Amino acid sequence: MEEMLDSVFHLKENKTSARTEIIAGITTFMTMAYILIVNPLILSAAGMDKGALLTTTALASALGTLFMALFANYPFALAPGMGLNAYFAYTVVIQMGYSWQMALTAVFVEGIIFIVLSLTNVREAIFNAIPLTLKRAISVGIGLFIAFIGLLNAKIVVANPATKVSLYSFTKSMADGSFHSVGITVVIALIGILFTSYLIIKNVRGNILFGILGTWVLGMICEATGLYVPDPKLGAFSVFPDLSRGAASFAPISPLPVWGQLDFSNVLSLDFFAVIFAFLFVDLFDTLGTLIGVASKSNMLDEKGRLPHIKGALMADACATCTGALMGTSTVTTFVESAAGVAEGGRTGLTSVTVALLFILSLFLSPFFMAIPSFATAPALIIVGFLMFSAVTKIDMTNLSEALPAYISIIAMPFCYSISEGISFGVISYTILNLLTGHKDKISPLMYVLTALFIGKYFML
Repeated sequence: MEEMLDSVFHLKENKTSARTEIIAGITTFMTMAYILIVNPLILSAAGMDKGALLTTTALASALGTLFMALFANYPFALAPGMGLNAYFAYTVVIQMGYSWQMALTAVFVEGIIFIVLSLTNVREAIFNAIPLTLKRAISVGIGLFIAFIGLLNAKIVVANPATKVSLYSFTKSMADGSFHSVGITVVIALIGILFTSYLIIKNVRGNILFGILGTWVLGMICEATGLYVPDPKLGAFSVFPDLSRGAASFAPISPLPVWGQLDFSNVLSLDFFAVIFAFLFVDLFDTLGTLIGVASKSNMLDEKGRLPHIKGALMADACATCTGALMGTSTVTTFVESAAGVAEGGRTGLTSVTVALLFILSLFLSPFFMAIPSFATAPALIIVGFLMFSAVTKIDMTNLSEALPAYISIIAMPFCYSISEGISFGVISYTILNLLTGHKDKISPLMYVLTALFIGKYFML
């Protein structure tokens, strides 16, 4: 079996094993399984069938991830992108008044454009034009971004009107009676961070996966003993699988209400083009940022900072966007949580195939996968953030014309809550600062084009 897998995925060539790849795939899936819950929740606000969305989210994610394995043999997973699904539901449908069918059409057209850009090497050229220092900075910035997501998911950090963000208040939760529903999960997440850190320090294989499972089990113990009391009104749900429907719990829900529901009636309107551009811009640079960041961490980039077989990876992403729209979901894109599997040693498409199979399996075991709480996956995201942040040591801080744009790119990602904004700020500052300080030789023609496009984008906001 190992030899057959090696012939398909080139395991020995990539210095990995089937066991490592499978563990990496399980880890990646565990960190992004939340999309099975969150994506239907967000898109259903646009009037789409929530049950059908659960099935189509799993199928679109599985198919897109298989594309990545087949086209590029990379350990990256794909699913409907967070942020893009919110833009789909709350901006395009609710605010702008388009039907969700029209929004799906915009996503489909965006995917077609991406396929053309990938075939003509435009996306690859953009990837290669970004300087190596910025690529390393993007990896660092994504690390902070992932860690921030983990802190928010665990409610260790919460919104605060006065200071924007602040630490969770145990005193307040004791006073309002929410400690046993929310406060205790913060404590569990903090223990999970320490537990996962311990496993990493001791170099335990599968440390991140075991960190997720260990934190989940601790949550079960707390619920069983009454320390954790689920309260859906506070976003605190049971961590035990819901098998109340018996055998029906394991039956996939028909996705037909959202499949093939494209509407081309307003494709020539200016507003429709604006919607396509928004999807196109965010998806393009989020995908490039994720590929750069995760590939940097796994040492997949060559000495010039280029990613071999990137055309296959970009084509997989573009095809996943089109098929996702046909299946009835918002933009399917490369997930930054792929970094969790890469941190576990995933290096080939076998990791992606494992993720895809788990998405398919989730259709029949959804009660188990949907029971994984966000406070159990949060420690994994926070620790993966640290692993990606370590790329900061490869940035030459003595070369200020390189280091300052890198710094700007790094801080923009978590503070703007956007990978694409981090790339935008980094590219603009790199071009302008190097131009003003007499380092024009470091700026490629395409970097000038990207800078102009990014600046123009902000004038259009």
